[in-house]
Amino acid sequence: MIVLKFGGTSVAKPERIQRILDILNGYYENGERFTLVVSAFGGVTDQLLEMSKRAAAADESYRDIFQEFKDRHIDAARTLLVGDELERVLDAQAENHLELENLLYGIFLLREASGRTLDYLLSFGERNAAYLISQYFSSAGLKSDYLDARNIIQTDSGFGSAKVDFEYSNHRIRDYYKSHPAVQVVTGFIASNASGQTTTLGRGGSDYTVSILGAALSASRVEIWTDVDGVLTADPRKVRRAFTIPSLTYEEAMELSHFGAKVIYPPTLLPAMKHSIPVYIRNTFNPDFSGTCISSVFDDSGLPVKGVSSISNIALLTLSGSGLFGVPGIAARLFGALAQSNINVILITQGSSEHSICFAVSPVDADRAREVTELAFEYELQSGRVYPVRVEKDLSVIAVIGENMRYQPGISGRLFDSLGKNGVNAVAIAQGSSERNISVVIQAKDERKGLNALHESFFLSDTKELHVFMVGVGLIGSTLIEQIKRQRDFLLDNQQLEVKIIGLANSRKMVFSEEGIDLKNWKSMLVDGEIMDMPVFIERMKSMNMSNTIFIDNTATEKVSDFYFEILDSSISISTPNKIATSSTYLEYKRLKAVAEKRGVQFLYETNVGAGLPVLSTLKDLILSGDKIISIEGVLSGSLSFIFNSFDGETCFSDIVKLAKERGFTEPDPRDDLGGFDVRRKLVILAREAGYELEPNEVVMPDFLPADVVAAKSVDAFFELLQDHDTHFEQLRKEAASEEKVLRFVGSLNQEGKAEIQLKSVDSSHPFYGLSGSDNMIVFTSLRYKERPLVVRGPGAGASVTAAGVFAEIIQIGNYLS
Repeated sequence: MIVLKFGGTSVAKPERIQRILDILNGYYENGERFTLVVSAFGGVTDQLLEMSKRAAAADESYRDIFQEFKDRHIDAARTLLVGDELERVLDAQAENHLELENLLYGIFLLREASGRTLDYLLSFGERNAAYLISQYFSSAGLKSDYLDARNIIQTDSGFGSAKVDFEYSNHRIRDYYKSHPAVQVVTGFIASNASGQTTTLGRGGSDYTVSILGAALSASRVEIWTDVDGVLTADPRKVRRAFTIPSLTYEEAMELSHFGAKVIYPPTLLPAMKHSIPVYIRNTFNPDFSGTCISSVFDDSGLPVKGVSSISNIALLTLSGSGLFGVPGIAARLFGALAQSNINVILITQGSSEHSICFAVSPVDADRAREVTELAFEYELQSGRVYPVRVEKDLSVIAVIGENMRYQPGISGRLFDSLGKNGVNAVAIAQGSSERNISVVIQAKDERKGLNALHESFFLSDTKELHVFMVGVGLIGSTLIEQIKRQRDFLLDNQQLEVKIIGLANSRKMVFSEEGIDLKNWKSMLVDGEIMDMPVFIERMKSMNMSNTIFIDNTATEKVSDFYFEILDSSISISTPNKIATSSTYLEYKRLKAVAEKRGVQFLYETNVGAGLPVLSTLKDLILSGDKIISIEGVLSGSLSFIFNSFDGETCFSDIVKLAKERGFTEPDPRDDLGGFDVRRKLVILAREAGYELEPNEVVMPDFLPADVVAAKSVDAFFELLQDHDTHFEQLRKEAASEEKVLRFVGSLNQEGKAEIQLKSVDSSHPFYGLSGSDNMIVFTSLRYKERPLVVRGPGAGASVTAAGVFAEIIQIGNYLS
């Protein structure tokens, strides 16, 4: 015998009932013996509750809902049946509807609906559905009988959630099925007490019905057909990449159901579990999929974690004080008092110091739980041996569940590492001795992020999904997007990284997509986006609270960098070529580094100095390995390198500067380069990374540009004035050439931390003499590299190499998170 159950979504429409018949015909043709339990049509139970609520409130609009209920069942009958079968069902429906109408009118007159009345009222949903479906099956050639479960399942009088008398019910069920060989279509959810009054089995009651029948009939298996492909690794509404778990033990399923796995209701499993009957969760709308099998079989070769789940919105109460230490019976007093007040405890944790006990309850019970607890420990409170109960709200519990966890070390380490790297703080921790469940209390706002981080860590560890929020889509930003798009498949195949741009903005518009912005159409999406507002962009990024979030700043403005502290403090990593933050005051530099370390996130800015060249990482490696920096000297500006490498007398100076700007080598305002300001920023960053507390105003700067050029009111005005000084710059070039030297714009830092920038003439013996294009060159002289300094050389400007440097940092952050 196979016992099947089809839920409300499976029977919600006539065409879905026809789909069920197709499924059952396969069993019938294979000679299987089966019975099925059905729920009320989808949404009908809620309709019935709303009718009773309005009727009890003397609101005559209950009649409108009743009419909808009546019409829906009549229309379903007319769709599925014809002829005598239709007339028979319509007559039965008319009788039921008249009875329901009278019942509702009675509630309307009395202005109340007791638990007994409500149970009887709710039974009309299952009774209407089961009768119609049984008659439809018979008319289609599948001989079926309607079976009202009130005739075979007996309970106590606990209306709303009645307790089953299994001994009596099992006897009735077996006797009934012995004498009724046809396929029985059974009403789920309802039963009756010894007096014949209608009762209901509580939440998930239809699933309970099928398990009761399965146990009584010694079924070979129970199948619960719903609208999902079985039990998933996580709630798909919170974890988009959740997938079906092929098999679970009863214990694993019970744990998952406690944490809100909607397709399982804990009492459902108890009768099946007691008789070792496998329970299959199948999808009515995908009948060829095998779904999930829940049984006593333990798969010790599977993943250590079977599911990641959560309980949203809990309150955590803490009882603490020296009066708890070493005193027997403390826990009994506490939880006994809570039990007497009918307060359900969700989670309990106590440290070995015995100084405190934490327990979680529903927020609606929090204040009452505090009062009950303080009353139970009134004497200790008055004597100061325990403190007033602390209540923390706006919390959630997340848990990893699996039988195999006990056999694999390092599960807890991976759990806390994943949460920590995503800025999710553990408020409390609980783990039973079975090691089947590790539960962590976290802030409610972090629930979705925590679930996704854990799900990725335990189930998708081969693929890490990075969520990028990017501001700035000019030359560097647009090139970076193109590089990400071009490398997508390679990264997936070789690095197991998937980079998704979730938020994108320029100075005018911003756009967001939790699924990831389409990189083929990002420009048009941005045009149609909402007005850009930096505080709003940051708040949206924070409120989305996605795991593995990275912020990219491709701008050169403090309007973005001013938000770095807030971003890092929100446990979001940053990669940026924007030099403003790291070259501002030393105090701000240290503040940003400190908050990044505190939050366990990455603050990367390799492209601040040398674009894609490994300048800062090389310096860091030298220092970490114990080397001592004697001096640093460099052509630090790719734009100035290009300008002076190209300044050979054939083209005037102002035209070369224009060309450098057109190619994206300079800052938006070339005065930042020519005035030495960009080089100063880079030199300040190098000094700080070398361990010197250098402020920008301590750098000795050249008086390189004429005063009127510096004071130009706009970039266009700057170029006009620069043309007037072409003769001056040509004269400087000629003076150097006369000595067989070339001009180079050089920044230097000595062992005492003194920094200087100057326009130098260098001869052929100097490393800078042979520079070409936009190449940067940084020369590190150290104790190890004293005779032959360490040289880093390569393109130091340009959208392509800078974007590539940022891209490399995105991958670096991804590897750190994994």
